[in-house]
Amino acid sequence: MNVCEYRQIALGPGPGSGAASQAQPPASGKQQQQRRRRKWESFAGKNRFFCDGRLISGRQSGAFYLTLGLIVATSGLFFGFDCPYLTENLTVAIPIIAGLLFVFVLSTLLHTTFTDPGILPRATPDEAANLEKQIDNSGGSGYRPPPRTKEVLINGQTVKLKYCFSCKMFRPPRTSHCSLCDNCVERFDHHCPWVGNCVGKRNYRFFYMFLLSLSFLTAFIFACVITHLALRSQNVGLLNTLQETPARYPFICYCNVLLVYSAH
Repeated sequence: MNVCEYRQIALGPGPGSGAASQAQPPASGKQQQQRRRRKWESFAGKNRFFCDGRLISGRQSGAFYLTLGLIVATSGLFFGFDCPYLTENLTVAIPIIAGLLFVFVLSTLLHTTFTDPGILPRATPDEAANLEKQIDNSGGSGYRPPPRTKEVLINGQTVKLKYCFSCKMFRPPRTSHCSLCDNCVERFDHHCPWVGNCVGKRNYRFFYMFLLSLSFLTAFIFACVITHLALRSQNVGLLNTLQETPARYPFICYCNVLLVYSAH
């Protein structure tokens, strides 16, 4: 990529402007606004951008907010109702461990949601026209059997590349086109609605750590809630404890998280 593509071109004085044009202020507000459009501003996919293009996510993010709400609600009820009793009767390490797991789960979730999964840029109009000419010339006839493929040699092995009609390019190996985001994603695994983004090369490790840490957090909360209920039910019974103690609220939310987690 040439450096001059991102460099502003300073316009010199036009003919007949004379010395008066050289005495003008260096730049006005309108001239500063007439800058080159950033690539994310003319992005052709179905993604949403935040923080001046530094964060990216899928357009359908309703399930992501549901996931975030369930995690925050379950952990909040656990810290509000179970942790004080367990800290007083068992150990202060319980809220510390739960807090560290909670922060790590939120961090990996947000990294998965707002990280570029590995979107490959689409071909420019000139590149697309050049590829179309190559395909037309290689076929020898006007008929192009879909899907169009191309064989390349990688590490001594022949690999067949498929042509993407939306992105106008030959997809690299292990690259697929996401129909929800309308992008070709490198090492595409799947589009996860619970995180609101595709899972690919650049955010797969965050997605894996999110699932792993969420498993530890839910197991830890479940064990602590059961311990809380067991300690309180030694004298009055389990059913009466569920009706009287506020520990039932984290238990119910935890079951909802399990349902969402198993649905994935």
